Amino acid sequence: MNIVIVGASGYSGAELAKLISLHDSLNLVGMYVSENSLDKDKALASLYPELNGLVDGILSPLTQDALNVISQNADAVCLCTEHSVSVELAPKFLAMGKKVFDLSGGFRLSSNEDYENYYGFKHTSPELLEQAVYGLVEWQKEQIKNAQLVAVPGCYPTAALNALKPLKQAGLLTDDTVIINAVSGVTGAGRKANVATHFCEVSLKPYGLFNHRHGPEIEKYLGHKVLFTPHLGNFKRGILETIYVKVKPGTTAKQIAASYQVLADEPLIRLLGDAIPSIKGVENSPFVDIGWQLQGDQLIVISAIDNLLKGASGQALQCINLTLGLPAHTGFQGVKHG
Repeated sequence: MNIVIVGASGYSGAELAKLISLHDSLNLVGMYVSENSLDKDKALASLYPELNGLVDGILSPLTQDALNVISQNADAVCLCTEHSVSVELAPKFLAMGKKVFDLSGGFRLSSNEDYENYYGFKHTSPELLEQAVYGLVEWQKEQIKNAQLVAVPGCYPTAALNALKPLKQAGLLTDDTVIINAVSGVTGAGRKANVATHFCEVSLKPYGLFNHRHGPEIEKYLGHKVLFTPHLGNFKRGILETIYVKVKPGTTAKQIAASYQVLADEPLIRLLGDAIPSIKGVENSPFVDIGWQLQGDQLIVISAIDNLLKGASGQALQCINLTLGLPAHTGFQGVKHG
């Protein structure tokens, strides 16, 4: 499959460029940024020296001529762009017959009203919201395989949904609101300059109380009320979520463990039981680590991922693999195959 990345200069775009370049079944045939980007005409490796010798190529401006080249040469387009930019670009690439893997939040929610409330813009292609397939790989494999437009899940929802969906599916949750306290590294805020995410200014604190856009995303795909509170941590990458769940009276530790067996054969899920996951355990890896402890009817679930890999680029690569008929974990170094 010949793939181009739009928004390749960002953290997720650069990570995805590396994954594609190292993949035996994929060809990276173009990397693009906006026409007014300060990064245009630069080598990606000049921005990310760790990619020297791994990713060749220049960041080209996304002009009309570039769109014509993409139309002729690409099979699929990965959008690592701002949410509103993805909403504008995706219909153009779909009209060319390209598969589109959108790493933004442009197609994750249900209606234009959601986008006005949680993203602050009017969705110009609301008809595509029903067409888009949510790319939560462990739960949507068959749907992803034939999808033309894949909405790659957010990083926070990826950690939360894999931790909670087994419990929901097993019928162990009460009607109580699930409380999710989540902490992300600074790369989750993107590469664009912002004093609030300047490393010297970052101090552990919550943000987006009651109205963060990932709250409705988690609720939509879990089918359960949640209270989601994200925090920005003073570290580069990784997400750790501590999730407080009321389970039905009489629920046993054995039942909790049995519910998670639905994920036991997933190569990128690591079930730790009563061990406690950490960011150190997942950074720079494609895994989801899930641990839990039960006391009475109070369950605490801890979930950890790397926000740029399983939380973004790695999950996009899994979706690409599925559309090629490959095992979803193909192309990840250090992951057992077969």
